[in-house]
Amino acid sequence: MKRLLTAELVRTARGIPGDAVLIDGESVAAVGRAADLRSPEVIETSYAGAVIIPGLRDAHFHPVPYAAAISGTTLKTAADFADVADRLRAGAATLPPGAPLVALRLDDETLAEQRLPTRSDLDAAVADRPVLAHRYCGHIAVANSLALVAGGISRHTSNPPGGVIDRAVNGEPTGVLRETAIELVSTALASTQAVGPDQVVDAMHRLVGLGMTSIGAMTRTGDGPWASLGNEAKLLEEVADRLPITVHTYVIASSVEEFAVASNDLRAAGGRVRWAGLKQFADGSLGGHTAAMYEPFSDQPDTLGTLRLTEAHAEMARACVAAGGSVALHAIGDLACGRVIDLFAELIDEGADPRQLRLEHASVLTTGDITRLANLGVIACVQPAFIGSETEWLEKRLGPQRLALAYPFETMRRAGVRLAGGSDCPVEPPDPWAGMALARDRAGLVPQEGLSAGAAFGLFTDGAAFALGEPEPLAIGSPADVAVVDRDPVAVAPDELRATEVLATWVHGVQVEFDRSLPSWAD
Repeated sequence: MKRLLTAELVRTARGIPGDAVLIDGESVAAVGRAADLRSPEVIETSYAGAVIIPGLRDAHFHPVPYAAAISGTTLKTAADFADVADRLRAGAATLPPGAPLVALRLDDETLAEQRLPTRSDLDAAVADRPVLAHRYCGHIAVANSLALVAGGISRHTSNPPGGVIDRAVNGEPTGVLRETAIELVSTALASTQAVGPDQVVDAMHRLVGLGMTSIGAMTRTGDGPWASLGNEAKLLEEVADRLPITVHTYVIASSVEEFAVASNDLRAAGGRVRWAGLKQFADGSLGGHTAAMYEPFSDQPDTLGTLRLTEAHAEMARACVAAGGSVALHAIGDLACGRVIDLFAELIDEGADPRQLRLEHASVLTTGDITRLANLGVIACVQPAFIGSETEWLEKRLGPQRLALAYPFETMRRAGVRLAGGSDCPVEPPDPWAGMALARDRAGLVPQEGLSAGAAFGLFTDGAAFALGEPEPLAIGSPADVAVVDRDPVAVAPDELRATEVLATWVHGVQVEFDRSLPSWAD
């Protein structure tokens, strides 16, 4: 069946090709002037005064933790330890007696105490069950005493490779766990999965209300910081036929064998689930002082962060490339970015297609590594929303010299680096409109690195589609993934862009309904 969508104009990252999109079945048949595309046998849907755009893509997203964030206990807006305690008690009250409580999005930078809580602080709030509170970056968590016991952590427990157990002067664990040390507890709580199929499907429908039609889903198999949410890959397989958007899955695994099993299962899932490749971590976060840096953090002169990249990661990357997948490596600090670029250069020398290689976050880069990124032709998947969260403390972490090389979007673009946009949700809210606006105005932080309106729009359309292995949006023959909005995202100012209203979303030629009363995000 053919259908014609008409509006005031059609906007793509490449310009304004007309005011109408002709859909044939699941695909785009033409884009141009409505007067030229109308015919008696074509059903027409008109959106007077509105703007048709490509469906938005988020190239870096954690769908199961997102479902947990909007349906479980979140701490991002807690004012102080007393507020944290109240939220933990409220969350515990919804669980069976003794069932572990996993909370997300703790932010020590905005707490009145200006520090992370300890096991004692959490024990004072909830002492009758294990509690694990993840920092919003996902690279630090705090466990209460029962959670430490569940993870087998005591004063005699050694730091795991790539992780740190914070300790008091007497050697006792404080409850603060960094990087892979989180897994000692989170894997012990893996049987306590708090997110079910219906919650994941509901969460994906909320993304439809943002105009989103596909995501790059970072998907755990049960290991890693959020292991307590269960096997995310299995959960996505279970709901594949119910998902309203396309979910490109990047497997987070601890071995080549585990990666292969999960990848094969996701390939067979069908529905809206597509296997895309591998996701691994080269370091941590700036907020948690675990990003791997060449020089120490300015506010912690004895800290260089944690480099997690190992030969095992390289082995999995080679296995992924051989299987035809994309390799997405998390790197935030300048040292981690440099090491990942080194690995990508090796993979390309061995025959990998640069389009299969993604540097995730690329938060702090040297000028030489920006040049190398461009010359190699690999993709940098960036998260403008990070800037909005880090404005108050980023210079304190990096100092003024490195601040100039933080999130260098415009410098990368001018150098020829392929850029794709994402949110890293639930590290940040999933709103792509806020992401585009921050890519432009950067909340006033290093404003010369702001992108033009068109380039910012391209992050979440053409750029993200390219990173996900999708055809050029709204090109003839591409999937008919379309959003209809109330303003031209390239013509309006950043603050107006943040207020964009989505009027309709079409996925593969079918309009997907969404509940306008449901928020896409909740703290």
